[in-house]
Amino acid sequence: MSQSELVITEDGSHSLRDVRTGETYHSIHGAVQESRHIFIDRGLLCATTNTPEVFEVGFGTGLNAFLTWIEAERRGMHLSYTTVELYPLEAPEWENLNFSTYVDSITENTSTGEIAHPELPVLSSDLFRELHTCAWGSFHQLSPQFSFRKLRVDFTNYIPDRQYDLIYFDAFSPEKQPELWLPERFATLAHYCNPGAILTTYCSRGSVKQALRDAGFTVERLKGPPGKRHILRGRI
Repeated sequence: MSQSELVITEDGSHSLRDVRTGETYHSIHGAVQESRHIFIDRGLLCATTNTPEVFEVGFGTGLNAFLTWIEAERRGMHLSYTTVELYPLEAPEWENLNFSTYVDSITENTSTGEIAHPELPVLSSDLFRELHTCAWGSFHQLSPQFSFRKLRVDFTNYIPDRQYDLIYFDAFSPEKQPELWLPERFATLAHYCNPGAILTTYCSRGSVKQALRDAGFTVERLKGPPGKRHILRGRI
């Protein structure tokens, strides 16, 4: 039985509404533009290295990983990407998402102001499928630019096995999953950050900001994507 339902967001890209929590995986004001604004523009493109170790809390639909892979190909970056997810989507849920079609349409329409990606090594739809169909638990060299690992684990019990340069914190909201936003979670992440590492998240509430500071991050409150006033970015 499906645990989600399809949602069309305001920029035309899809999202899903989680039946368990009632929350959407992305902003209803625009899934792709939200992900790009928070995790690519304010995260990946601000990394201090061209070969970052990336850690994502909440693989979800795979959108953040998908956009990161495309950006790595476009810029010649070499990324190692680890993501954790306790409740993976089933194939019928992710197969109907239009992220590949949406990204391809941006490439063809430079009037949007987005930076078009060059010719990818394979079709973007194949990239998206690879993310979802590759086996869980170990790294896969999906392209010369992108090494990828997804772990089906509970983040509250997870201890990283490497140091990270970039963290995408994209769990469901503190109202729905408060255990993921506790100060000790951020303290653990901070311990496994390289100097200069960046953490980005859509959540700008005061308690999260303070938890990041207590963990040792220097926190910035930045302008959010459409429909959201602010986001947070922390640096070690």
